[in-house]
Amino acid sequence: MRSMLFALAVLVASGQVAAQSWEEYAYSEYAVSLTFPGNPQIEMTSYQVAEGRSVPARVYSVRQDKMVFNLTIADLSGANLEESALIDNAIKRLSTGGELKLNLPHRIYRVYGRQFLVAGRDGSTSMAAVFDYKRRLYLIEAKALPGGITADTEFALTRFQQSLTFTDGGSNRTEDQIRAYREACSRSSAGGRNAAGMPFNPAGPDDPRCQVQ
Repeated sequence: MRSMLFALAVLVASGQVAAQSWEEYAYSEYAVSLTFPGNPQIEMTSYQVAEGRSVPARVYSVRQDKMVFNLTIADLSGANLEESALIDNAIKRLSTGGELKLNLPHRIYRVYGRQFLVAGRDGSTSMAAVFDYKRRLYLIEAKALPGGITADTEFALTRFQQSLTFTDGGSNRTEDQIRAYREACSRSSAGGRNAAGMPFNPAGPDDPRCQVQ
């Protein structure tokens, strides 16, 4: 059901990170669940959705050693901004002061967004994903602080970023849009299957796995 992982970091987990006490946290009022390696702190703040425009937001965060794990949920009620502008703004904000290494379509069940990787000029690394869903912006970021990137931390970053799940069974695409994604994807239209043996469903119109090899 998931889109692409950023890398094969999930395969290189070792002792210290694998043994950490990760727990699932569900926030039914926001229709999400995810795993944290500790009890998250909750902060009421604001989030800038466009130049000169901010909206109320909640940030759930855990800092552990040289890693920071954040989920930001921003209230888009009345923002009246296009999804593409919201997502482009989120990516731009998070990649300021660094280099955007990857920017790929992402899908969690039937909720579509983007996932991206930022290499900071200070030596930090961020794995993130962003979604515009039911008048909320969801931004999940796992960051290794300068000097903190190792095989263990790569696994932890990937584990956190990929743990987000939308729990209400909804979608931010119409059936016609989803059908169009499939029909435009050579792998899908040719009857391709994913790793679980299910019909391949692209994460978006620019899913690189749909490119003819």
